[in-house]
Amino acid sequence: MQRRKFIQQTFHALLGSTLSTSLMGYSLDAFKDIIIGHGTHQYKVDLNWGALNAQYYPVNDCHEMVQDSKGRIVLLTNHTKNNIIIYDKAGRLLEVWGTDYPGAHGLSLSVENGEDFLYICDNHRHEVIKTTINGKVVMTLPYPKDSGKYEKADQYIPTESAIAPNGDIYVADGYGQQYIMHYDAKGNLKNIFGGRGEGEAHFDNAHGICIDDRDSNNPTLLITARQQNKLKRFSLDGKLLDITHLPNAFICRPVVHGKELYLATLVSKLPFNSQSGFVCILNERNELISVPGGSQPIYENGKLKALHQTIKVFQHPHDVCVDDDENLYVAQWNSGRTYPIKLIRVSG
Repeated sequence: MQRRKFIQQTFHALLGSTLSTSLMGYSLDAFKDIIIGHGTHQYKVDLNWGALNAQYYPVNDCHEMVQDSKGRIVLLTNHTKNNIIIYDKAGRLLEVWGTDYPGAHGLSLSVENGEDFLYICDNHRHEVIKTTINGKVVMTLPYPKDSGKYEKADQYIPTESAIAPNGDIYVADGYGQQYIMHYDAKGNLKNIFGGRGEGEAHFDNAHGICIDDRDSNNPTLLITARQQNKLKRFSLDGKLLDITHLPNAFICRPVVHGKELYLATLVSKLPFNSQSGFVCILNERNELISVPGGSQPIYENGKLKALHQTIKVFQHPHDVCVDDDENLYVAQWNSGRTYPIKLIRVSG
């Protein structure tokens, strides 16, 4: 498929039926200059970024993205012709690799002794795989049989990992039994917490996890409870500390950048194929300050009003990557096999 034709098809798919009719006749170039977001965090939309020839570099779900130490943007897709696609920040293709990850879902980057490593959560293989930045496998974490929580591998469906400063590894079983596994750097299980059940210390769809190091003296875990529209903070040893409510926001994984927190929001209403997603941006106090693609954040009596999509730039955002220029890259699930969208920061 020619690049221009692919981009045009992607553009029309993204517009959808809910976009204001005042925009329907606009060209792609006009649409990508529309500003979305609120307050100090507003962005120009670039639908052209990263579009490739799908015959040679296909994607299924674009699940997650990270920026490596060289400034390159690394995309994870569950298409086994090229599970990893590496771009420069301008969207030019640099490298592809990976044919062994049919359930590629979670992608985390850790810098260890000056070297970049990737952690891939594969929910078909029921494993977490650690690789070098160019794909060499260096460690595999199988389903945690010794935990006593799992009778067979297919009960364990990991969705995300997070790496602590000391090398400890945390894995969220977001599509399985909902436990959080805590390993040391060598893959030995140290602790397990969460799981399904009643009470806020338990989970329904523990989809994403990250280390919140914005307070360098007191790092914590942020874990999304996507089905509950909540972001839960835990200590590194698994004790619940606090909860942030984001009504109507079915959030994927939290991404810390500077003092802000970024969350791709898959949908703002059920069912999960409603094509109603956007991006949430929170400040250091975990207050929502901008919603690119969604409604303005409004607090009444200290409570955030329910959120909703306002313009169909996105269908189902699954992850957001923030580069060193404060631009965003949004990867999407179940969105017509489209490549990521770039949001160029225009205020701040």
